[in-house]
Amino acid sequence: MEKAKELWNKCLVFIKDNIGDGQYKAWFANTTFHSFRNNILYLNIPSQFCFEIYEDEYYALIHAAKKKYFGEKVKITYLAPIIKDDDKSNVEIPSPKRSKILSNKYERVNFQQPAIEGNTLKGGVNFDPQLNSANNFENYCLGDSNKLPVTIAEYIANNPKNNNFNPFFLYGDVGVGKTHLIQAIGIRVKEQNPNAKVLFTTMKQFQTLYANAVITKQIPKFIKWFSDLDVLLLDDLQEVANKIKTGNDALFPVFNHLHQHGKQLVFTCDRPPMELDGVTDRLIDRFKWGITEKLERPDFELRKKILSFKAKNNGLDIPEDVIELIATHATSSVRELEGIVLGILTRSITLNAPITLELAKDVMRNSVKIATKKRLNFDMIVETTAEYFNLNPDVLFTKSRVRDIADARQVVMYLSNKHTGLSSVSIGMKLNRRHATVLHGIANIKQRMEVESDDIQSIITQIESALL
Repeated sequence: MEKAKELWNKCLVFIKDNIGDGQYKAWFANTTFHSFRNNILYLNIPSQFCFEIYEDEYYALIHAAKKKYFGEKVKITYLAPIIKDDDKSNVEIPSPKRSKILSNKYERVNFQQPAIEGNTLKGGVNFDPQLNSANNFENYCLGDSNKLPVTIAEYIANNPKNNNFNPFFLYGDVGVGKTHLIQAIGIRVKEQNPNAKVLFTTMKQFQTLYANAVITKQIPKFIKWFSDLDVLLLDDLQEVANKIKTGNDALFPVFNHLHQHGKQLVFTCDRPPMELDGVTDRLIDRFKWGITEKLERPDFELRKKILSFKAKNNGLDIPEDVIELIATHATSSVRELEGIVLGILTRSITLNAPITLELAKDVMRNSVKIATKKRLNFDMIVETTAEYFNLNPDVLFTKSRVRDIADARQVVMYLSNKHTGLSSVSIGMKLNRRHATVLHGIANIKQRMEVESDDIQSIITQIESALL
């Protein structure tokens, strides 16, 4: 342990030599060695905010120091107190996986000069691809609702010279993960071929650069610069709509050249190509050359997976019932889920309170509508069930053993037992049936739901949907 502590002190010297006394005192003087076990370096940091600064501003520097003295395989986990100066309130925050190929000057001298600076195109082969190193496939949660677009994205990333999916047009609602997914393509391409000329840019930035080229009479230079790319990742294509001179005219020749030379084009948009008003037909036709895929809103299971992932990365231990509550009601986007996790973290720290259902509901109250469960009673179940079977509710209380009536009566027994809290004796008294008859009816429905091939499960589901 002492040796590991000495190595961390060497890391601090390395960091100080690169950033100077001022920044070092501000951000690293109070970061101390905690322990080293199972190839994980644990560090004490003053606060959660300090972790965010490390990840945003000093990630490459810290990991360069770690790599130099501890080796490539060692990981870092930060210990940040929820209550200031109280070690017992520490939460563990693992440093997220980032792409090593996008490291900055601390790991590789003269690596990556800015590709786009202001409104000017710069740089040669090693220009900055404008990719966020955290937006890789390893940090992208996979589920049934996004499996197809993610599979296509990974195929493109692993086979950038194969034109099977060129262009790849990815569309979907705001905040569902489109930008992260196409940046993951660029990161994987760079990891496999560091010399590949990959650029991520927004349509708005592309338009600004084109407008500047028009003003300075450098349109040929603009087109040639973009035409030299190996992979172009263009975000928010909807910005091109109704902006003919700053969108269509610029994009068309770049698209043509890259596609003809087997270079990969990837677009994101908030709508499919045919709904892009003001875009020329020739561009719409070219979007159809490849594949268009919608990135759906995350389904329930994927929302749970995303919440667990985000919580872990923020050093939070969110109980399963809280995760299920959030996943049930926050259905619009990944961004919404991220906001709730951040809100829970902030509320928990501010109030020095454990993460509970009530705390989560307080956080969600201003951003998500939490549906209140309808209180069911016996009469509601009778009326809804009778309506489903197209029966007069009164016949359920008779001695009739006609199949539809008997089935409906047993469904009432089952649903009343499940949703009202009535005992089997009380249900029997309401239906003019013996206690044993009610127990038999409930058991019969349960057994049919498990073993029969008829539609009893569908019947129960539809009646419950009408009730709830």
